[in-house]
Amino acid sequence: MEKVGIGIIGCGNISGAYLKAMASFPILDIRGVADLNRALADAKAAEFNVPAKNIDELFADPKIEIIVNLTVPKAHVAVGLQALDAGKHTYSEKPLGINFAEGKKLAEAAKAKNLRIGAAPDTFLGGGHQTARTLVDSGVIGQPVGGTATFMCPGHERWHPNPAFYYEVGGGPMLDMGPYYITDLVNLFGPVAQVAGFAVAPRKERVITSEPRNGEKIPVHVPTHVAGVMAFANGAVVQIGMSFDVAGHKHVPLEVYGTEGTLIVPDPNHFGGEVQFFKKGGSFETQELTSPYADGNYRSIGVADLAHAIRSNRPHRANGSLALHVLEVMEAFHTASESGRTVTITTATERPAPLSESLVDGRLAK
Repeated sequence: MEKVGIGIIGCGNISGAYLKAMASFPILDIRGVADLNRALADAKAAEFNVPAKNIDELFADPKIEIIVNLTVPKAHVAVGLQALDAGKHTYSEKPLGINFAEGKKLAEAAKAKNLRIGAAPDTFLGGGHQTARTLVDSGVIGQPVGGTATFMCPGHERWHPNPAFYYEVGGGPMLDMGPYYITDLVNLFGPVAQVAGFAVAPRKERVITSEPRNGEKIPVHVPTHVAGVMAFANGAVVQIGMSFDVAGHKHVPLEVYGTEGTLIVPDPNHFGGEVQFFKKGGSFETQELTSPYADGNYRSIGVADLAHAIRSNRPHRANGSLALHVLEVMEAFHTASESGRTVTITTATERPAPLSESLVDGRLAK
C-alpha cells in the first residue's frame, strides 16, 4: 500500500511518543517536523532521524497528506484550519479545540473542503480497550446500567517541565484527561445524551515543583476539580470525577456495570492493561486480551488508521465526529455547573468500528 506523507507541527513533550510509535506503522512516511521554536524541531529531527522544516514548508509539501498537530490546546483549531486551507487532512492531539464552538468551526471547514479531521485520544484502539469492547458487544454484562470514570491527582506541576498551559483556558483536568475516559466510554456505550455536574477551582494559583521552573507560581484560570454524571443514549448512567486537587484515592480508572456483570476496564491513558469481568453470582476473573496493541505505547495508531482509511476509502476511527461529541460533553460539565441545570448534548456520533486486526501489515477490521 502506498505510504501516506506526514508532517508534524509541535515538537513539545508528547512529540517523542508519536515519533517513536510512528515507526511501528509502515504506511506512515514522516516528511518533516516543525515548531515555532526551531531549536525544538531540530532536536527532535536529530533524535528520530527525520527532516526539520519550517511550518510553511510542511503546508507546501505536495507529498504531505496529513498534518499531525501536536501544538498546545489553544492552537489546535488555528493550526488545523491552516492545514485544511493547505489541502491537508489534519489529526490533532486532544482536545479537538478549547471549546465546542471552535471545534465545530473546524469540523465544518473540513466538511466544506471534503477533507478529514481526527484527534487523540487513540488509546481506545489499544488491546485492553478493544477486548473490553468485544465483551460488551458479546452481551456478557447484560443490559448496560452505568459505570464510574475517575482521574484524580495533585496536579501536573509536579512533573511537567512547562505546566502553565494545564491551568490556562483550554486546560484543566476535564479537557486534559477527560478525552481519554469519555472517548473510551463512547467506544463502549455509544453517544452521551445528557450531562449534569459541578466544576470548582479550590486554588487560584499553583506552585511548580518540577524543573526547570521549580518554585515559580502560576495562575489558575480553569476549574481543577470536576464531578458529574453522564446519561448515555443507551440508558447507562456513568459517574465521572476529574481532578488536579486530590492527594490520593483508591478508585480504579474505569468500571462498567450491566445487569449481568461488571467490567474493570484498563486505564484509558494506556493501550493495554488488565481487563477483569465479574459475572453476577461469581467473582472477578482476568480476561485474555483478544486484540492487538496492548503491549506498548502506540500513540499515533489513530494517525495510522486515518492513513489506511484514506487509502482504502473507509471511515477512520479516531474521527472528527467522535472528537467533537466528546468536546461538547466535556464543555457541558462546566455549563451545567454554571447554570445549575442538566445539559442536553446536541451532537451524536457512531461508535467507531472495532479494531481486531493489525494495522502493521495492512490487514484491517472493516
